[in-house]
Amino acid sequence: MTLPVLFDRLRLPVIGSPLFIISGPELVIAQCKAGIVGAFPALNARPAAMLDEWLHRITEELAAHNRDHPDRPAAPFAVNQIVHRSNDRLEADLETCAKWQVPIVITSLGAREDLNHAVHGWGGITLHDVIDDRFARKAVEKGADGLIAVAAGAGGHAGRLSPFALVQEIRQWFDGPLALSGSIATGGAILAAQALGADFAYIGSSFIATTEANAIEGYKQAVVEGRAADIVYSSLFTGVHGNYLRGSITAAGLDPDALPEGDLKTMDFGTGNGAKAKAWRDIWGSGQGIGAVDAVEPVADRVARLEREYRAARVRIGL
Repeated sequence: MTLPVLFDRLRLPVIGSPLFIISGPELVIAQCKAGIVGAFPALNARPAAMLDEWLHRITEELAAHNRDHPDRPAAPFAVNQIVHRSNDRLEADLETCAKWQVPIVITSLGAREDLNHAVHGWGGITLHDVIDDRFARKAVEKGADGLIAVAAGAGGHAGRLSPFALVQEIRQWFDGPLALSGSIATGGAILAAQALGADFAYIGSSFIATTEANAIEGYKQAVVEGRAADIVYSSLFTGVHGNYLRGSITAAGLDPDALPEGDLKTMDFGTGNGAKAKAWRDIWGSGQGIGAVDAVEPVADRVARLEREYRAARVRIGL
């Protein structure tokens, strides 16, 4: 299947994954200008009225970039919508996306046929993230244009399956746009994702350690200093299994090696110094690929390095 033409503007076959709290206009605009898809969760814009402001800014700044650089236009951007019934902003946020004709909508935690039709109505496409083949089939049946295979090792909410198993099962029946998520932080890994059968690498954790990311410096440095062994897989903090930085769990007064299963979305817990910590703020999501991240740097530099590594990997195998 031929990929939608909006992907023709990509410098690298990469989608920057939407990061809770961390992804905002600064990060998205920098990613798109650097030549990869930038994405943010609609719920990061708080209050809800701010979503309109963010989309206005992103649209205007990318349009200005394209006017100034017709030979190097920006990549398209995406907005992530949580489709789960707990998201009481979904309908209003979708209307705002329609107003600005968001080119790509990434859906998570559920799939809805009416949402896909709505996005298609303004000329956009939908990508749905899945952790196994069963959910992938449901998403396509409900009209998703493409899929994001979230494999083991991905940051935040992550699956349990090997990327080899997940991609090969999906590619047995689906020939549409497919992105792969899970420990991808180098240009060689981007090429490996394509070799498996994916069209795009879906990269999140390495962009936490960038100048434009809306993360505190301690979080950024933890990504720089962290390795795969520093990632803990747990369902405790949201009720859905995900990957988190060991140090942030310890700092919140919890034992990362003895976490109970459960759903503590609203929990308050001590940090050991009399303060209170919040799971959504103080427990830091991250994937297993952070061992390849060695500095906090601008997005443009991170993407340029990925491109050099990607081209070198192609040369190594004779492409």
